[in-house]
Amino acid sequence: MAESTDMDELLQSFKKFAIHGDTKATGKEMNGKNWAKLCKDCKVIDGKSITGTDVDIVFTKVKAKTSRVITYEEFQKALEQLAPKRFKGQSKEEALQSIYKLIEGKEPTNVGVTKVAKTAAVDRLTDTSKYTGSHKERFDESGKGKGKDGREEVVEHTGYVAAYKNAGSYEEKTKAK
Repeated sequence: MAESTDMDELLQSFKKFAIHGDTKATGKEMNGKNWAKLCKDCKVIDGKSITGTDVDIVFTKVKAKTSRVITYEEFQKALEQLAPKRFKGQSKEEALQSIYKLIEGKEPTNVGVTKVAKTAAVDRLTDTSKYTGSHKERFDESGKGKGKDGREEVVEHTGYVAAYKNAGSYEEKTKAK
């Protein structure tokens, strides 16, 4: 009974790593990049007995010749090949259980992802209320960009100079007299 729950956790980890970084992934197949990430994040790669090259070689061995991805069954075969190499002093079954324990319940980590800088200089430079000149015309009062209307030089055939603030006021002045 305990083994079935362990296998469920292993399958969940497989699915989480399979969809990591790929919006079109279903979680049924894992590509080589995500396989390498799984091995690195779950500490299967230790740098001594198993390296990144070993992981790539095992991936190539277990996948189908024309395929670029591995299924869950092929994933288990790959772990069976890596287990005795990673845990040398243990029997094949113990090594396999040990490698499963490394992976079970793990998720992809986002170490080294660039964070948004929140400094006063960035806030000052991106505050649209402080923009002047032609740049000020690209944003409305709320600070939202006007899009193409704010960038494009729209030609108006009114007889006034472009961006003249009092356009259309000449008729009102002459009628008032």
